[in-house]
Amino acid sequence: MSMGGAQDQLTIESPPIDGVSAVHFSPVSSNHLLVSSWDSQVRLYHLADNSLKSVFQHRAAVLGCAFEPGGQYAYSGGLDTWVRRLDLNTEKIRVLGTHTAGVSSVVHSQELNALITGSWDRSVKLWDPRQGNPKSLISSHEQPERVYAMDIVKNTLVVATAGRRVQIYDTRNMAAPAQERVSSLKFGTSSLACMPDGSGFAMGSVEGRVSVEFFEETPEVQARKYAFKCHRQVTPEGDVVYPVNALAFHPIYGTFASGGSDGRVAVWDHFSKKRLRQYPAFPAGVSALAFSAEGTKMAIGASYSWDVPDQRRREELKERGDEMETISIVVRDVGEETKPKTGNA
Repeated sequence: MSMGGAQDQLTIESPPIDGVSAVHFSPVSSNHLLVSSWDSQVRLYHLADNSLKSVFQHRAAVLGCAFEPGGQYAYSGGLDTWVRRLDLNTEKIRVLGTHTAGVSSVVHSQELNALITGSWDRSVKLWDPRQGNPKSLISSHEQPERVYAMDIVKNTLVVATAGRRVQIYDTRNMAAPAQERVSSLKFGTSSLACMPDGSGFAMGSVEGRVSVEFFEETPEVQARKYAFKCHRQVTPEGDVVYPVNALAFHPIYGTFASGGSDGRVAVWDHFSKKRLRQYPAFPAGVSALAFSAEGTKMAIGASYSWDVPDQRRREELKERGDEMETISIVVRDVGEETKPKTGNA
């Protein structure tokens, strides 16, 4: 069904029964959506007929998942510390190895044909997904703190850890980070996404801010970085600030979407430093975002949060009679509202 009667979006039937941790479109078909959840499952949905195609059961909450470029396999990691390869055709699971604490981030490097995982055990590990445990581990790289978020573009891997630390690697030489930075945001990192053109990345914080940063270290390029406030509500008592839980760049236009615990998704043009669109609020905080490979669809995962501001907002919705299902996954058609206002794309 479509929420609110809108014709440009699809609400997924049979959503997870616990928090949505990640959503990803297949790189070869915008009809396939991969979803990981705190209910210990990874689900593959077929959007054309709104059906659940496959379910992969794990032993604990799943915090991250990713596709490989061909779309036949997916990967997952979570609180049970195992790193898995999921065969989406046969529904077979292969364990690649483990961390010693929860796996928080899972990305696939097309250039290396390798899986990369980040963990609360303060390490990043590279895996050869063609091999089984224990031969699959390629290398392990110690981090200054627990890995909170991670993304990759081409040969550049960005790792955000506790303590507001940011490690930037060239994946062709993982012996040491190519750059080490401290986040310009004053509070903990809650989300991270790399620009599709490989020039930089955006980070979100638990304190309702997003920073836009660039890899090139010349003064001219670094002068372009900036940060801004978002996902906050003005009340007579002052600003209510919500965490920025999810970020996703449009693969064609280079604009990006942010999702927060205020239940809202906004689209931003970082070229002109303007907000392009804000969608109506969900009844629960937005926890995951993804654009399809051709940029015509956006998947939104909304699920409850125990953040005090989120609970307060849900109570207000309930009092107004607007309370809806807490956990939902919506796929929106997107178009002109994601195009930048400048000629940069």
